[in-house]
Amino acid sequence: MNKTFLYVHAIWAVAEKAAVLSKPIRSVLFAHLKKNADEKGIRVLEVNGGEDHVHVLVSLHPAQNLSQVIRQLRAETSDWLNATQLLPEEFHWAEDYMAYSVSPGALKQVIQYLERQEEYHKTKTLDAELEVFDVNVEK
Repeated sequence: MNKTFLYVHAIWAVAEKAAVLSKPIRSVLFAHLKKNADEKGIRVLEVNGGEDHVHVLVSLHPAQNLSQVIRQLRAETSDWLNATQLLPEEFHWAEDYMAYSVSPGALKQVIQYLERQEEYHKTKTLDAELEVFDVNVEK
């Protein structure tokens, strides 16, 4: 019996960390991201973020390539934002992204963390958040 569990928590920012993703924009953007990903066979377990970044928890099929999945999610969402003209200026994601593997036992904890992004970012910036991830990785 084959069982493969490949979970990845990816984070990417808006170009120049511009705070352009207001709550209403995030609401429609995240719904679109999940729907489009599902149509393309990408299983998004959770998506959330702040005005300047996005967190996505994906379950990868063994044949899926992480960088291609992330590239597809990012390209499609930026193209969609620009096509719908929900923002006053042309939209771009920053070049880089971060991706962290997640063990099956930690899925619930990661989902809860992503669900609380709005609360989390009332007191912490994206840079402060990423520092915590980097410190935890280096240990």
